[in-house]
Amino acid sequence: MSNNSTAIPELNLRVIILGLVLSVVMGSANVYLGLKAGMTVSASIPAAVVGMLVLRYFGGGSILEANQIQTAASAGESLAAGIIFTMPALILIGVWQEFNMFLTTVIAFTGGLLGILFMIPMRQVFIVKNEDNLQYPEGLACASVLEAGQESDSSENATAIIKGALLGGAFKGLISFAGVLKGNLETAMLSGNRIFFFGGDISPALLAVGFIVRLNVAVLIFIGGFLGWLVGIPLIGHGLEHAADPVEGAWELWSTKIRYVGVGAMVVGGISSIFRVRKGLVDAIKILRNSQISINQSDIPSNQRDIPAKSINIFSAIAVVLVGGVYYYITNDLAITVVTTVIMIIMAFFFTAVASYIVGLVGNSNSPVSGMTITAVLFTGGLLYIFGFSGTEGMVATLGVAAIVCCAACTSGDVCNDLKTGQIVGASPYKQQIMQIAGVAVASLVMAPIMQLLHETTPGGIGGRELAAPQAGLFASLANGFFGDGVLPWNMVAIGSALGVIILIGDSFLESKNSTFRLHLMPVAVGMYLPFGLSTPILIGGLLAHFILADDNSGEDSDSVLQKGVLLSSGLIAGESLMGIILAFVAGAGIQRLSPSLNPNLVTGLTLLAAVGTIWWLYNGAKSKNKIII
Repeated sequence: MSNNSTAIPELNLRVIILGLVLSVVMGSANVYLGLKAGMTVSASIPAAVVGMLVLRYFGGGSILEANQIQTAASAGESLAAGIIFTMPALILIGVWQEFNMFLTTVIAFTGGLLGILFMIPMRQVFIVKNEDNLQYPEGLACASVLEAGQESDSSENATAIIKGALLGGAFKGLISFAGVLKGNLETAMLSGNRIFFFGGDISPALLAVGFIVRLNVAVLIFIGGFLGWLVGIPLIGHGLEHAADPVEGAWELWSTKIRYVGVGAMVVGGISSIFRVRKGLVDAIKILRNSQISINQSDIPSNQRDIPAKSINIFSAIAVVLVGGVYYYITNDLAITVVTTVIMIIMAFFFTAVASYIVGLVGNSNSPVSGMTITAVLFTGGLLYIFGFSGTEGMVATLGVAAIVCCAACTSGDVCNDLKTGQIVGASPYKQQIMQIAGVAVASLVMAPIMQLLHETTPGGIGGRELAAPQAGLFASLANGFFGDGVLPWNMVAIGSALGVIILIGDSFLESKNSTFRLHLMPVAVGMYLPFGLSTPILIGGLLAHFILADDNSGEDSDSVLQKGVLLSSGLIAGESLMGIILAFVAGAGIQRLSPSLNPNLVTGLTLLAAVGTIWWLYNGAKSKNKIII
């Protein structure tokens, strides 16, 4: 790690501009992916690669400049996760007919800002003092990519992201605009008056997600889908009333019952995560208290300096006032405003620490943000219900707290990863923190317009088959169950909670045996409340990564072996997601999608051929011995 970062260029106008542009691009792409798949992927590595390429095109750039670019870009991506998990719920419960641009932007900015500000004092706890216990695997991987990019002037193989983006974009165009490929292949049948469903989405982005999260997580997501769709649906529904259309019957049983099993499992996952980081929480509170002591910043080396406590306090006060104003505006009730603001501050700090710790242990892919947000929804909703709040005001207040908490948790986890990368390459923490705030500020401006555009132009809108927004649907159901006319299937939640406890016990056993395969609860729960079609390509992607590692005899670490595949996958995700947004603009301009009169069997055949071809392309491209050298 460098001890003298001041002599190396780090933060300048070109870095700021490129970082903010990528923040918007990566944030927009993850809005689409999150609404479709219920999960997002880290933008750090592809942003680092793109940043180094652009810097080299303009005459070269330092590793610290590239690190600042990926810092801003990943801040936009993480903010997207917090927003799409929560804000669409206000559309789904009917409070909003369209996204309120101003309120959504303010909520996104303040939630992301609080996640950064609350995490800054914790850097000493989670990154500096726990360096041996918290590895931050994705932060380490990004640092490796940055360091590898400084070792060679060759950029021959860095076109991997571009190739992936072109393929992902073309695939999406052929499905959603040209109409020559199907978006999914699914079937269901009745057997013994039980519905049996199987299917898979045809999506390069989901295939790429599986490759990036690797086999362990991909298998767990598939196990969750298998338990929900191939075990749960046949067990709880006889399906006679859906004999004419078993597929619709399976979807109805999942949406009204099965996915709440996933809710129960996530609640258990959120609580277990909090218990797991209890010592870190105590240390974080001590550090936060000690951070108020005035320190001469000039006495601290540049690569150890954070944003001063005074500045943190000022920005935090502004964020809290903004949030309080938002709550009062949407509820018009001072009592609810005060209660929800206090709850928000406590939970945002609480879950910032939890997310920061968990990301250090298992990475962003396994971070239980959904479980934490569901816990926040249940706690806030229950407390407001006890206090006598009801109706629309109670639902909006509950979801408002959840949105801020979710944005804070998502952003803080990303901040930890970026600061870990910066620690390794010798960056200045306070400069990274400035870029993170800037990235959140700019990305927050595009969240609402992108969601509104997708909602207006996608068949079924947000909450439909193509953009299921599963987390937002669940939060809407929970809020409606507390304060509206909805009835929550608490028996399903209880079953999920019991299943979550069993899975935790199983994972503890595997951990005691030092097993390389772990039974993490959150991916299983995610698989249960996602449409089953999403878990199929994710599993295939995880298998591809596994086979490549199994066939490799180079002796290199797994991150290096899979590096090219990760970049190809990142391109697939970006291409499909951005094409989805471009087609939304096209539809908004009144241009209708093509409707060719093709034989359905021909379309199915072409779809299978294209899917197999994409799998083959990713496997062979990722397996290539030509490493990605920027």
